[in-house]
Amino acid sequence: MKARYKSIVDRLADSIRNGELPAGTRLPTHRALSAQEHISLATATRVYSELEAMGLVSGETGRGTFVREIALPFGHGIDQHAVATDVLDLNFNYPSLPGQGESLREALRQVAASGDIESHLRYQPHAGRMTEREIFADYLAGSEFQPEADNVVIVNGAQHGLTITVMGLLRPGDVVAVDALTYPGFKVLAELYHLELIAIPVLANGPDLSALEALCQKRHVRAIYTMPTLHNPLGWVLSRLQRKRIAGIARTYDLLVIEDTAYGYLVRRPPPPVAVYAPERTVYITGFSKNVATGLRVGVVVCPISYRPALERAVRATTWNTPSLMTALVCNWIQDGTVARFETLKRRDARQRQALLKAALGDISCITHPDSYFAWIPLPDEARADRIAQALMDDNISVSTAEPFCTSLVVPQALRVALGSIAMEDLHAALVKVREAVEFERCR
Repeated sequence: MKARYKSIVDRLADSIRNGELPAGTRLPTHRALSAQEHISLATATRVYSELEAMGLVSGETGRGTFVREIALPFGHGIDQHAVATDVLDLNFNYPSLPGQGESLREALRQVAASGDIESHLRYQPHAGRMTEREIFADYLAGSEFQPEADNVVIVNGAQHGLTITVMGLLRPGDVVAVDALTYPGFKVLAELYHLELIAIPVLANGPDLSALEALCQKRHVRAIYTMPTLHNPLGWVLSRLQRKRIAGIARTYDLLVIEDTAYGYLVRRPPPPVAVYAPERTVYITGFSKNVATGLRVGVVVCPISYRPALERAVRATTWNTPSLMTALVCNWIQDGTVARFETLKRRDARQRQALLKAALGDISCITHPDSYFAWIPLPDEARADRIAQALMDDNISVSTAEPFCTSLVVPQALRVALGSIAMEDLHAALVKVREAVEFERCR
């Protein structure tokens, strides 16, 4: 015979799935459920634990247990990107510029007409061809950051760079310090490779580095994952002093530093990367999805020479090598100035979209950077981000809640809005609807 508490779980689950208990509904307290169903307090807790494990509810310390939005894709579109063609996508960023298609057509003609075309039909070195690694090293070089080609590994986009770093340099069970709000793609990797993520509290201008140091004193932390230049989703750019402190903590506690700079190209004259201050232990990762195009899966990892064999093994295990055709195309665009031109135009585009954001949101406060393609909208404690996200989805607008980005126990009520994916003429109207949805939720 089915245990009675299982019947309660099934009944509540059915009510959630059929919409009888809509997203955002606050369920009875554990004590109230206990009295209502004539079960013990421990059994009531077990009921809610099972519903939470099923992904149907979320318990929030000090606030109660709420029905989750299950009509949206898991992670509100971060883990599964299946947005209909009539939906305005403020969830993902895939910034594009007019005329990029024709630029691609011409670039393919150039690749076809030059060099040894048959070489693209053969396997390539796992880290990429030396001539192309030299081009990427020169592209990344700045006044203080001077990577050598021997330190470069060419990968299939920045996400693949993160993947081979995790595969090659970390082990299941390793503890990795991450910002309390961080890039969802790294969370997915951590779950897949059984890493333990520990959240670093966030301050107004970056991670709480004193908290990081205290954490390293209590736990054996193996690595830190950081986005010092244009953090996703909070938009901060860490100062030179903050970067030096991260490097110092990493040296003191023997941490691997995983430095993600996917959006770094948008910031004019940022401080040098953390890799400058701790080159012997930092893996610097970037790609060409945001600054060029998301379909060109080419990325670059700069690592200490001692790490390269492990990273090459991970490349071999995952993709064997980066597709040389795409790599050649991007290298040609670097050399003829096309990448620099795209970056200049996208910086201008991002600033224009930020101006639209400011005008559309009015007095709705948000956390952002004037050069970024996204914004973070904190909500009052009594508001429900999942309810707002669903209301906007009903209006054919896709946004993300805080859940995919959050690594702490308590998920804040907030929206993350991506600005780079829809036409400029549609963006203002979509952002006005976001403002209206937030204002409506405030008045509930």
